[in-house]
Amino acid sequence: MKNLENKVVIITGAAMGLGLATAKELASRGANLTLVDYNENSLEEAKKEINSQYPAVKIITVVADVSNEDAVKNYVDETVKAFGRIDGLYNNAGIEGKQAGITEYDVAIFKKVIDINLMGVYYGLRYVIPVMQKQNYGRIVNVASVGGIRGVLNQMPYVASKHAVSGMTKNAALEYGRYGINTNAIAPGAILTPMVAEAFKQVNPADPKAAETEYAQRNPTKRLGLPHEIAKVVAFLLSEDASYVNGQTIAIDGGESNIYGNV
Repeated sequence: MKNLENKVVIITGAAMGLGLATAKELASRGANLTLVDYNENSLEEAKKEINSQYPAVKIITVVADVSNEDAVKNYVDETVKAFGRIDGLYNNAGIEGKQAGITEYDVAIFKKVIDINLMGVYYGLRYVIPVMQKQNYGRIVNVASVGGIRGVLNQMPYVASKHAVSGMTKNAALEYGRYGINTNAIAPGAILTPMVAEAFKQVNPADPKAAETEYAQRNPTKRLGLPHEIAKVVAFLLSEDASYVNGQTIAIDGGESNIYGNV
C-alpha cells in the first residue's frame, strides 16, 4: 500500500524504538524521510537498514538534540533544502528520565525531561507549521503517552511533559486546521522499546524480565505492545485516510488506560 508515496516526513528520535519502526513503515508506503536523532552512528545504521529494504526511498539524516531550538530549525531547513516541502512531522523524540517520588526527584533531570519532551515538541511545531501553511497542507503526529492521559507513579516530569504534549496538540489543531494542517497525538502504553526496557531495569534491577511480565499482567491483553503496532497508527494519521481526524490524543495501550483500580 503506497498511500504515502512521495510524501516527505520528518521523524525525530528516528534511530531506534518507535521512531525506527515508524520510519520503516512509512518507507514501505513510499514516503521520503528526514531521520533526526542525537546519536549519529545509530542514525546512519537506521538509514542503511531502511535503504537496504526500500532502495527507492530518499532519505536524509540530521543529527540534532531536539531540546536545542537552533538544531530543530536546522533539521527543518535541511528537509526543505533536500525535498522542497514537508508533508508530515512525527514528533517522536523523548526520554523517560528516572523513577523517583515527587519530593525526591532530581531537579536537573526534571528540567531535562521538560526540555526534550515538551520544548522539543514545541520547537518542531514552531518551525514546521510555517512550511505547512505555505503549502496549505500538513500532517503532524506528536508522541504523548498514556502518561499524557493519566498519572504514572514516580514519573512526575514525564507525566507533566506528556500532558503538555496532548494540550499543545489540541491548540495546534484549533489554530491551524484552517490551513489544511491536521495535528494529532498518540498515547502509547508500555511498548517493547529500549526506553521501556530501561524502565523495567529501574523497577527491578535484579530481574527486569520479571518486572516486564508482572506489568503485562495488568493489561487486558496480557502482553506489552510492539513497535510496529504503533507505527501503523502513526502511518494512518499521516495519511489521507485520516483527513478529518484532528486534535485527538489516541491511546494505543491494549485498553490499559481504561482500568480503574488500586495503585
